[in-house]
Amino acid sequence: MQQVQLPDQLYRVAQHRALEAGFASVEEYIADVVAQDVADDTESFDHLFTPEVVSELEQISAAAMAGGITYTSEAVREHFQKKSDAWRGSPPNDR
Repeated sequence: MQQVQLPDQLYRVAQHRALEAGFASVEEYIADVVAQDVADDTESFDHLFTPEVVSELEQISAAAMAGGITYTSEAVREHFQKKSDAWRGSPPNDR
């Protein structure tokens, strides 16, 4: 385990906050603060995968595995390029 040194004033503030938050020690409080900060750095998309979305993805996958229509990445790029070109060519009121 590593040690971190804090200036006395900062330690007293951390000690007060640890006590207020119900931590057993300043070390536990600081570890929790750092862990929360690190967790905030990781981008999570879990909230996008609702049961409905997962179900739809599973249906799409099953259809593709059963020989349904699939698209290459090039075909998808082409499709959206055409949509983009058409959108850019349309008057602003039609968008």
